[in-house]
This record gives sequence, structure tokens and C-alpha cells, in this order.
Amino acid sequence: MTTQLSDADHAAIAEELDALGREIAADLGERDAAYIRRVIRWQRGLEIGGRAMLLASALPPAWIAGTATLAVAKILENMEIGHNVMHGQWDWMRDPEIHSTVWEWDNVSPAEQWKHSHNFVHHTFTNVVGRDNDVGYGILRVTPEQEWHWAMLPQPLYNLLLAMFFEYGVALHDLEIDKIRAGTNDPEETRRKLREIGRKVRRQWAKDYVAFPLLSGPQFLSTLAANFTANAVRNVWAHMIIFCGHFPGDVEMFEEDRLDGESRGEWYVRQLAGSANITGGRLFHLLTGNLSHQIEHHLFPDMPSNRLAEIAPRVRALCEKYDLPYHAGPLSRQVTSTWKKIFRYALPT
Repeated sequence: MTTQLSDADHAAIAEELDALGREIAADLGERDAAYIRRVIRWQRGLEIGGRAMLLASALPPAWIAGTATLAVAKILENMEIGHNVMHGQWDWMRDPEIHSTVWEWDNVSPAEQWKHSHNFVHHTFTNVVGRDNDVGYGILRVTPEQEWHWAMLPQPLYNLLLAMFFEYGVALHDLEIDKIRAGTNDPEETRRKLREIGRKVRRQWAKDYVAFPLLSGPQFLSTLAANFTANAVRNVWAHMIIFCGHFPGDVEMFEEDRLDGESRGEWYVRQLAGSANITGGRLFHLLTGNLSHQIEHHLFPDMPSNRLAEIAPRVRALCEKYDLPYHAGPLSRQVTSTWKKIFRYALPT
């Protein structure tokens, strides 16, 4: 649990972090713009290279190399580019092609629905049980504050399936499954969202499972299998990184009354206590979309991802100054901790 802080402490924390955010915003420039444009060029090059190799997908070496390259391209597109562009991290560039209002990612989840469920709901109500739909994604119990039901018993299996088909879970996220179960949703709004999801799914399937396999002619089935595998690899990776950002052992969950009269400083502290980082090298951070700096991302959701590693030591120093937790660990430890929690809360507690 976070240390009891005074109102003066919360005000000082808000002042320090607001100043840090303003300092980085004032320093953004060509170096940052060049970074995201370079990542987009690399991603597109990898995708073209992967799909070109899959034109010979009947040959095992071409299938393996093409699938791996395409999977990396999809990971980069979803994590470092799609997620961060749709957060508005690069809107300051005023580039009409790299802007949160126009970007549509390589994923079955419609961008507009994702921006509502993620940018607004998740980032506003981070780890507040009953308000943040990312707490268990509507099918998992990850904290004792969630009511247990016998249907939770097989939840490790649910989580495995969710990882494999994570983009579909994300696509359904904004439907707010809990409201549908309770009968409190707006049926017309739910149907509208379902139609949007259906259109996006058809577009993605037409691209990955019809058009590109057809281009490879008699190797249609092997190319289709390669595209399915690349999507599955991307899904499992994204699920792992995102779950390790909020569910490892000591990361805190909060009751709804925490929101009553919450000050800006208290909001910052909730983001700090409700998030976890993953340690690693520069390539690892790139492939996570810099969500390995989940704590810094939650403090500054619209800060360009290439700046999160830079501010991490200063955020950690602030945590030490106010005796606040700073959850961080290697991927293996965060994954193990998260899965232990999913097994533990499958049982009544």
C-alpha cells in the first residue's frame, strides 16, 4: 500500500511532475520527429520484406523468415506506432499523416473505440475496480476486490485464449461487457459499435487471409497460415506486455471511493502505485512500444514514447523522496507474478 501522504505532499508531487511534463514538452523538436518517422520507415520496410518472403511461403526457410519478419512489423505497428500515435503523442508535429485523429492501426479493434476505452476510461480510472475495464478485461479476476464466481475456476485457460486472440478481446472492450450482462447498456449504441467492429474485422481478414495469400498463388494456404501466426505472435506479445504493466504482485488496485475529491497529486500517486515497469535493453523497450516504462507512460500519456526512458530516473527519485512504490522488474519476473495472480484468484479468497 502507498504511504500516507499529506495534502501538502500531494500538492508538491503534482507540482514536480507538472514541471517535468512541461520541461519535456518545451524540449520536443526535430530529434523526436525524426525518431517516429524513422520507426515508421523501419516498420514499413519490415512489413514489405516479410510479405515479399512469403511469396515463396511453400519453402520452409522463406515461411519462417517471412513470418518472423511480419510478426516483428506487426508488433512495431501496434505497440510503438499505433498505440502511441493514437494517444496523441505526436500530434504536436502537426503532421497530417502521423496524427491521433486519422491513424487507423493494423488491428481488428476500431481506432475510435480503442481511444475511448483506453485513452479515456483506462487512463482516467486506472486500476479502480468497477471503473477501469482493463481490470480483468471483463472475464478475469485479478484482485480479491472482484467478486468470485465458480466460472472463474478455468480463468487461466481464459487468459491463455485471450492472449492468443488479444486483438479481438481489445475490439470488444469498448462494448463494456459488464453493462451488457447487467442489461444497463444502450442496445442501439452496442449494435452501432458491433457494426463498426464487423467492418474492421472484415477489412483485416480481407487483407491478411484473402488478398496477400492470393498474391502468393498456389502457396495460398501456407501464406494464410503465416499471416495467422504473425497475428497470433503479435497478440501474445501485446497481451504479455500490457498485463505486466498493471497486474504483477504488489501493484495496487483501488476502490471507487478513491475517486471522491481526488486531487491532481492523488491522481499521480494512483498512476504510480497502479503501474509497473519491465526492465530491459533498448531493443526490448522499442518492441514494447516503450510500455515497459508503464509508470512514466501513465503519468504522461501524451508524452512521446522516446522520452519515457529519459525521465524514468527522475520519476524513480521522486518515488524514493516520498517513500512511494516504484514497481519494476525483468520480464520473466513480471510474467510469473502476473500468472500466479491469475491462478490464485481463480479460487475463492
